[in-house]
Amino acid sequence: MFVWEALHDLTLIILIICAVLSIAVIRDGIRQKVSIYDLVVGDIVHLSIGDQVPADGIFISGYNMLIDQSSLTGESVPIDICEKRPFLLAGTKVQDGSGKMLVTTVGMRTEWGKLMETLSEGGEDETPLQVKLNGVATIIGKIGLVFAVLTFLVLTVRFLVGKGLRHEFTRWSSGDALKLLNYFATAVTIIVVAVPEGLPLAVTLSLAFAMKKLMNDKALVRHLSACETMGSATCICTDKTGTLTTNHMVVSKTWVCGKAKEVNNTGPKDSLVNDISEDVLNVLLQAIFNNTGSEVVKDKDGKTTILGTPTEAAILEYGLLLGGDFEEQRSICKMLKVEPFNSEKKTMSVLVALPDGKIRAFCKGASEIIVKMCYSSINGNGETVPLSEEQVRNVMDVINGFANEALRTLCLAYKDINDDSNKNSIPDSAYTLIAVVGIKDPIRPGVKEAVKTCLAAGITVRMVTGDNINTAKAIAKECGILLDDDLAIEGSDFRQKTPEEMSQLIPKLKVMARSSPTDKHVLVKTARNSLREVVAVTGDGTNDAPALHEADIGLAMGISGTEVAKESADVIVLDDNFATIVNVAKWGRSVYINIQKFVQFQLTVNIVALMINFISACASGSAPLTAVQLLWVNLIMDTLGALALATEPPHDGLMRRRPVGRTESFITRTMWRNIIGQSIYQLAVLLVLNFVGKQILGLRGSDSTAVVNTFIFNTFVFCQVFNEINSRDIEKINIFRGILGNWIFTVIIVSTVVFQVIIVEFLGTFASTVPLNWQLWLLSVLLGAISMPIAVVLKCIPVGRIIATDKHHDGYDLLPSGPDLA
Repeated sequence: MFVWEALHDLTLIILIICAVLSIAVIRDGIRQKVSIYDLVVGDIVHLSIGDQVPADGIFISGYNMLIDQSSLTGESVPIDICEKRPFLLAGTKVQDGSGKMLVTTVGMRTEWGKLMETLSEGGEDETPLQVKLNGVATIIGKIGLVFAVLTFLVLTVRFLVGKGLRHEFTRWSSGDALKLLNYFATAVTIIVVAVPEGLPLAVTLSLAFAMKKLMNDKALVRHLSACETMGSATCICTDKTGTLTTNHMVVSKTWVCGKAKEVNNTGPKDSLVNDISEDVLNVLLQAIFNNTGSEVVKDKDGKTTILGTPTEAAILEYGLLLGGDFEEQRSICKMLKVEPFNSEKKTMSVLVALPDGKIRAFCKGASEIIVKMCYSSINGNGETVPLSEEQVRNVMDVINGFANEALRTLCLAYKDINDDSNKNSIPDSAYTLIAVVGIKDPIRPGVKEAVKTCLAAGITVRMVTGDNINTAKAIAKECGILLDDDLAIEGSDFRQKTPEEMSQLIPKLKVMARSSPTDKHVLVKTARNSLREVVAVTGDGTNDAPALHEADIGLAMGISGTEVAKESADVIVLDDNFATIVNVAKWGRSVYINIQKFVQFQLTVNIVALMINFISACASGSAPLTAVQLLWVNLIMDTLGALALATEPPHDGLMRRRPVGRTESFITRTMWRNIIGQSIYQLAVLLVLNFVGKQILGLRGSDSTAVVNTFIFNTFVFCQVFNEINSRDIEKINIFRGILGNWIFTVIIVSTVVFQVIIVEFLGTFASTVPLNWQLWLLSVLLGAISMPIAVVLKCIPVGRIIATDKHHDGYDLLPSGPDLA
């Protein structure tokens, strides 16, 4: 009924008519500029160099069209689009050529859209630390509640029994009601002290501090919890291009005149210039600068830029490194005919007229094809010599050797045209081999060391890439990821496995090549759910978004990463460097251990405060620590303690530990040793002072009770001050390392002492304290300071702690933990 009434609205009727007319005439049959959001199935889109493909479609016509699909498929090599391979995908880029595309799919039905749909699956999971902290907070809160109820009941029962023994049960005064109210206030205060409301503050402070520091180290943390999650990571699934490698193709090795040489890409010129004759160098430069679809451009400032595909750019860059001049070569040589690169022939050829009038053909392409087209080679003097079968085998051995080193090989060849009848056609045989070049995407500086650090820290590094398996294996070995007993597999083989087979396979899996977005997503999901690993994933393309979303922590590349990848990630690595990822893990571990320090400190205060009040209430019917005093201790413990311990910077020893497993206990045996040891000492001192303090201190008079209670409070606070210093390191004896470098910690300790003096000496009525003489002040400080040598003794006591016996966390073993075991 409502719809029918709405349809009678004049404006709506007009809009409906316009919509029908718009559907009837979509594009008027002429070429026009429209928004990509207005594209519909059936539209014909014109594409040229630099354009982003706006929808899925089919190639209709065009010239030399190369598509960069790395953002969607992870493949670094551009795809040649033609009638035999006509499919274009949304989100990819036109790297070369131009063409027309028939739109077949738009919106969420495109491959890009399907990837986006996977990102909306599921909600936000709690981080491993959040799960553990929730459990700790719940247990502490329940224990505090039990002690609070028991304390209130004991105090109330003792009061009622005493009142009954004095035969005053029927006589009640306002003073009696006030006593009961004070008992209730004490009980409530115990709950306040016990409930770890400072825990979220400690977590947030530690994460915010790490987030700020990481920003200076080229890592933008989008979600605070990502810091601590990265610290618990047991596995990093990283892509290759741009993360482990520089994403900049260079010529790494060459074979010229029968000799293979390393290319010096760091100097002003390559040493090959000095090893070959000028004639050979001229032919080589002619082959590089004339037979190319790319070009070298200089701006107004004289800065050189190479435009073209990564492979072409690498060869041109090598030509410049040999001292060649692109513009000069192009100006002195006249281009007669060009055969662009063809994916079927896998070659590119040109016919040029040289300055001396000679006609010369140049050809370059896949090594095995060019070698078959060559009947001769050029020697060191620039002379042409025939290629024997043995020499061909030697050249092929060189090519295979380059390929095994993850180098993409291309051959350069030439042929002089002497027959007038063939001067207008490009030959397909009888060439002279000039050179074999090996091109690679170099490993980033520092990647080997970063991978080594990960392995020492118990973090498994897996490379997931779209490249072929030989290249992937070679790069992985160079980075130190793939060892002799490790497994490398192609995505097509992986996806055929059953979930059980995948679970058995993943612990040994270090390289997955030719992987699809789905393969990466399944790998991450299986590792998380079946193997209970804490998985970090790096990615830069739209294809990586589902895996980034599924992982415990997603790390997107800031330079090469797409906006979709960045939106799906928890951390954006601004410099695209794997070493930065390791730094994030280091800070993450610092966050985790800083929160452990705070919990150790807090639990010690909790146990002592609860037990001293409970035991005292049971024995004497009164609590030595008042509500105000407990609240001040709570302030020290929660707010100031969180701020002090949560801002401790990381040290290198953190990356020599195994990662904390998802199922491991947050409060370790080492922590319990420290907590129990310090609690026993503090309780012994405070109980002795509570029951025989007057006699020990020689206190007499009407104010002796107030003095001893103040002294107990003062000693209790100084015990916490020194124990806070002890908590700077849970295992190491040297707790003063870097203390002056952490000015926040120093300021908080000094501020706590100053405020304690003010409370004791000047806030007597409010805090239920009386001023103390200097001897009692000194004794309070000394009793508190004794906790430091006690901490040294405790840390020398070995305890068993559970850590993984191997990097895959398949089993557990009890290993001793002491001051020297980090």
